[in-house]
Amino acid sequence: MVDEEHDTSFKQEEGFIYQARDLAVVRGKMEAAAVVLASATPSLESLRNAETGRYRWLRLTDRHGVAVLPQIDLIDLRETPLETGRWLSPPLVEAVSETLARGEQALLFLNRRGYAPLVLCRACGERLTAPDTDSWLVEHRYTGRLVCHLTGFSMAKPKACPHCGAIDSLVSVGPGVERVEEEARALFPEARVAVFSSDTVFDAQAARQLVESMAAGEIDILVATQAAAKGHNFPNLTLVGVVDADLGLRGGDLRAAERTYQLLAQATGRAGRHDRPGRALVQTYAPDHAVMQALAAQDRDAFVAAEMAERELAGLPPFGRLGAVIVSSENPQALEAFVRDMAAAAPNAEGLEVYGPADAPLSLVRGRRRKRFLVRADRTVDLSAYMAAWRARVRPPASVRVVIDMDPYSFL
Repeated sequence: MVDEEHDTSFKQEEGFIYQARDLAVVRGKMEAAAVVLASATPSLESLRNAETGRYRWLRLTDRHGVAVLPQIDLIDLRETPLETGRWLSPPLVEAVSETLARGEQALLFLNRRGYAPLVLCRACGERLTAPDTDSWLVEHRYTGRLVCHLTGFSMAKPKACPHCGAIDSLVSVGPGVERVEEEARALFPEARVAVFSSDTVFDAQAARQLVESMAAGEIDILVATQAAAKGHNFPNLTLVGVVDADLGLRGGDLRAAERTYQLLAQATGRAGRHDRPGRALVQTYAPDHAVMQALAAQDRDAFVAAEMAERELAGLPPFGRLGAVIVSSENPQALEAFVRDMAAAAPNAEGLEVYGPADAPLSLVRGRRRKRFLVRADRTVDLSAYMAAWRARVRPPASVRVVIDMDPYSFL
């Protein structure tokens, strides 16, 4: 059984690269065993397999017991702008206040750890990044440190800008859950506020204790990342406020809309899971986006149909296949020369396109420069064989590392 089969954490992207969900299906076939892929928001790949008859589809159309789906309303932040230095809009603040007055609980959802995702210098404009890495340093105010969530690098927040030396010039930009917690405590000083994220809950026991405290009514406002968005049942939780619904839509990830819908549907679904009706308020600057419209209408089928149509037109998964080649080196000249040779060595094939080489979005990680190729192939093409044949045509120098990722989920 693979619970939350849509979750991207099932894709292992370092060392031996594989998709655990797909590996479970292969193992089940080898053992002649039943495989259950469970999710309230299935991946498009699994839905496509169900639609075409490869998988048996068991649909649960109702919530357990008397619970009904929450009412979901969009807060258009263009018409209801946030106050300076605030991240909770007036309608959301009012809804939280009404919820607390009724003796019920609220969840403020923001899928971003720490206090602020970016620290920059007002004097010179420098954005603080990890050494030898393009990843921004995230401020964690609980510990007073700046942390790279990609490499694990950590440092105490300096008094002066490391670039220009200006004193007290570093400012925190944007919200993380710690900052939302700070605002919630200021707005509702009598409320009991807690944070649920991987930075505050370090192991299964701590997570269990926090969940039990929430279920027992010992917490009034829970500020949480996706750690609390799935699988938890809080009987007295009737309001979910999504602080930044547009967060997952940024960037060039082909699954951005799918992932955002899945995450927001799971998060808003925490409200009203018992005998009291639930409500969700979603703060967004893009209320007309297909994801937001489908979420508000609670029309998953319409969203899936539209997303499937776009993927089919582009020949993207689940209607096509993707393969990625990530090439890295500490020597920029050697890297550039090798990717040119590799591009020239790409075999010709019908039903297949090779894009690149291009700089990876994070072009520097742990001192290594990175370039990427992306290969799109029709379902009729044996993409694995193509990638193996291409790889066999080139021999990288010792300073260059080549990684092939079939069906990539990350495009960093």
